[in-house]
Amino acid sequence: MDARVRSVNVGRGRRDIASRGRVTGIDKRPVGSVEVRDPGPKGTGLGSGVVGDDVLNGRHHGGSAQAVYAVAREELDHWSGELGRELADGTFGENLTTEGLDVDGALVGERWRVGEVLLEVTGPRTPCANFAAWMGEKGWVRRFTEHGRPGVYLSVLEAGTVSAGDPVSVEHRPGHDVTGPLVLRAWSGDLEAARRVVDAEVLTPPEHEHLVRRLARG
Repeated sequence: MDARVRSVNVGRGRRDIASRGRVTGIDKRPVGSVEVRDPGPKGTGLGSGVVGDDVLNGRHHGGSAQAVYAVAREELDHWSGELGRELADGTFGENLTTEGLDVDGALVGERWRVGEVLLEVTGPRTPCANFAAWMGEKGWVRRFTEHGRPGVYLSVLEAGTVSAGDPVSVEHRPGHDVTGPLVLRAWSGDLEAARRVVDAEVLTPPEHEHLVRRLARG
C-alpha cells in the first residue's frame, strides 16, 4: 500500500474526560480536510498547528515543535487487538492517521510531503494523565510507553491544506539513526538511548539540555 493520510482529525476542549477536571482536546474526530501552519512558540503562539484544533495546556502541548501529531493506523489496529475493542481514527489524539507509512521508524528531522504541505519529524509523543483518563485502561501510561511506538510530532515547514487520502512521501532522511521510539526510551530513563540522542544533537535546545542534565546525574 502506498503511504497516505487515512484520516485528518481535530478536537475541541472537553472537561468531562480529563484528569483532575482539566480541559483537554484529546477527543479528536475526523474531518474532510484541515489547514496547517506554524503555530509559533509553545505557550505563546496559536497552540496547535492545525486550524480549529484545541490545545488547552500550552505549557506541555502545541507550539512549533508539536504542531501536528501523527499515528499509524497499524498501531491503532495493534492496540484494538490488545484491548479487545475497536479504536477509531483519532483515538490517540492524533491529527493525522496514516496508512502504509512507518511513522515510528521515522528519523528526527525526516521531512514528509503531505499533499501540498511539508512537515518535519521533531520527536515522539509522551503519554500523559489526560491520555490515560481518556483511554480508561489500567496502567495505560506504562503499557503505552513500554510498547514504545508512540507516533511522532511534526513541525510545519510549508503551510497548506491536508485532506484525507493525500499521499505521503519522504522527501529527506537525515544521516543519523535517532527515531521517535529511541527518544522516548531516552526520556524514560534509558541512559544509553539518552547518550545516542545527545550525541546526535537532533532535539530542541531545552530537550537536549534536559537529557544532558540527566546523563550528568547518571
